[in-house]
Amino acid sequence: MAIDFEDVNEQLRIISLSGRLDIAGTSEIELKFTTLSTVTSKRVVVDLTSISFLASIGIRALITNAKALQQRGGKMVLFVGDNAVVAKTLEMTGIDVLIPMFTDTVEAQKEALA
Repeated sequence: MAIDFEDVNEQLRIISLSGRLDIAGTSEIELKFTTLSTVTSKRVVVDLTSISFLASIGIRALITNAKALQQRGGKMVLFVGDNAVVAKTLEMTGIDVLIPMFTDTVEAQKEALA
């Protein structure tokens, strides 16, 4: 599991995750993901285009951090691109209703900043 980030500007951060968000993968990046996504009131786009598997524990990490960020005045959106497996998992579990999900990176960034 890998995690990287880019601060696009003072308001927007993109966090890119790659690998398997299963028990082992989530455990590996959980602390860094929480730190990157919630220590500021930035707007955050989480790039899930390189996720090969998304388990319930990974979904829980997304929800927990999105809520924590929202409490600090920030906002999180998910960018899935053409990753149909992840998009379908998020849709089937209803997470896309809680955290906006986008297939277009420009739209994801616009929504994060809205």
